[in-house]
Amino acid sequence: MSADLEPAPYPLRLLTVHAHPDDESSKGAATVAKYRAEGIPATLVCCTGGEAGDILNPAMDRPEIRERLPEVRLEELAEATRIIGYETVELLGYRDSGMPDTPENEHPDNFWNAPLDEAVGKLVRIIRRDRPQVIVTYGDDQRHYAHPDHLKVHDITLPAFDRAADPAWYPEAGPPWQPLKLYYSEWSRQRILSLHAKYLELGLESPYADWIERIRSDDRPDRITTRVDIRDFYEVREKALRAHATQIDPEESFWFGLPTEVARDAHPWDDYVLARSLVPTEIPEDDLFAGVPGRG
Repeated sequence: MSADLEPAPYPLRLLTVHAHPDDESSKGAATVAKYRAEGIPATLVCCTGGEAGDILNPAMDRPEIRERLPEVRLEELAEATRIIGYETVELLGYRDSGMPDTPENEHPDNFWNAPLDEAVGKLVRIIRRDRPQVIVTYGDDQRHYAHPDHLKVHDITLPAFDRAADPAWYPEAGPPWQPLKLYYSEWSRQRILSLHAKYLELGLESPYADWIERIRSDDRPDRITTRVDIRDFYEVREKALRAHATQIDPEESFWFGLPTEVARDAHPWDDYVLARSLVPTEIPEDDLFAGVPGRG
């Protein structure tokens, strides 16, 4: 084990990489809040400003909002990350890439068109500065929602995990640092099945009906390795989502169709896939920091 893998003198820290403002609230927000309550701070890396997004909440679709939507989305991000408890928020500085075959996807300054080494270098600089032991990113299988920016988040995080420790890469980006664990944030099959069942139990129309059909036709094994109990922090996620008022309709059943206490108890975990670990750990896990030196 190299010197940078020894437990002292660096405190525990989490770093998450997301594509757009609001992704940090829909994926793993309660996990970040849980660790912050334990004294473990987190850095958010948001790769784009969400410029290609539309207004998805009819109540916010007003001229004064639409004309300054990019600024509003960053204001929403600031409020959401305050609610979640992120200590540091870093914007990687790229434009939202939009979906394939759109004008936004052709823009030279978007994330999808950014040179890979350039984007990886920006992420490496943040990793070396903040020295997280655990990094959370998006998975390698995104067939259900292949947004270019989500694909690129995955593509830059994997090499950054290794290059951050290699002094030959980006020597101007600071002293090397080796993260110890890399996770993919996932919406597990069990989560969708449990929420769907709860809607039906209460006699409500389930917004997950189409998801259920996809799940039933998918013969791949469930890869979830790690479930973090976020029962006590579920409401943080809801409050953070509502902070993204242009993107999240509070009347939308997908997000808020079940009472908070019912949704919380239906699946009281955030789910992850352990993609890389440089420390010993036992699967299944209930802690992203399992096996990390300094974790009591």
